[in-house]
Amino acid sequence: MHFDLIDLRLFLNVLASGNITAGAASSHLSLASASARIRGLEASLDIALLERGRRGVTPTPAGKALAQHARLILQQVERMQFDLADYAKGFKGQVRLLCNTSTLSEHLPELLADFLVSHPNIDIEVEEHPSLRILHAVRHGTADIGIISDAVDASDLQTRPFRADPLAVIMPLDHPLQDQTTLSFSQLLDYEFVGLAVNSAMAIYLEGQALHAGKRLRIRVRAEGFAAAIRMVARGAGLGIVPQAAIERWQGERQFKSIALTDPWADRKLLLCAVDFAALPGYAGALLAVLSCASGYPDVEHRQPGGNQPP
Repeated sequence: MHFDLIDLRLFLNVLASGNITAGAASSHLSLASASARIRGLEASLDIALLERGRRGVTPTPAGKALAQHARLILQQVERMQFDLADYAKGFKGQVRLLCNTSTLSEHLPELLADFLVSHPNIDIEVEEHPSLRILHAVRHGTADIGIISDAVDASDLQTRPFRADPLAVIMPLDHPLQDQTTLSFSQLLDYEFVGLAVNSAMAIYLEGQALHAGKRLRIRVRAEGFAAAIRMVARGAGLGIVPQAAIERWQGERQFKSIALTDPWADRKLLLCAVDFAALPGYAGALLAVLSCASGYPDVEHRQPGGNQPP
């Protein structure tokens, strides 16, 4: 398949005008050159893209598909040109950072705010995803930096420790399990829960762990965020699973009990990850340096691929 951006613009102009002559004029090409380019496109793809008639041309089904892709490609090129023009003028860079639920709500807000204040020419696009999706995005270059749980296999990426992030169960003070000193996740599955938003990375992760244990979480209500979940649990709505960091951050009265989970996957660590830390653009490297220094392990060097295995 051989074509260039001129071919794609020409093809869209031909479709918009309904004939090759007008499409050639809109593309600043001669009719002969435009006709040759259209024939070259069809020969390259080995399929007819236009139906030619006395009143002009219309796209074949393949032509309609090509037009859809051509619009997307040209839109991306325009965005790239806009972004690169900003860089050439000394404007800003943008870091794409993906992280899980607890990282986004408990560990990042102050760090990102301070970074943005001290780096006015850098923006951050941050999104919440489960760790497996973050790995996929980092591997395929659609994210600069990821923050993941060490429960997933990131052995083909470079990683750095970021924060300890153990999970705990919280319960009302009068709950039947409140006298227990240790609990496993499987011991909780016969009781009702206050869950998190159905699309949150934490909710997806916990529901996967429940299925792995052969049961389903009994969700009575879903809360938007850990603080709301804690408030509902304290009022007696059910059990909750939240990071220890959310409990420590809680400012209200402790009308609930928390117990650390004994499951190995619950005693998790958060890791910074990238394909190659040294190859990150300068603006992404600046954020990485801040996140590394703010971690609980500032002196630990990053691991090369192959050095990180799930527990």
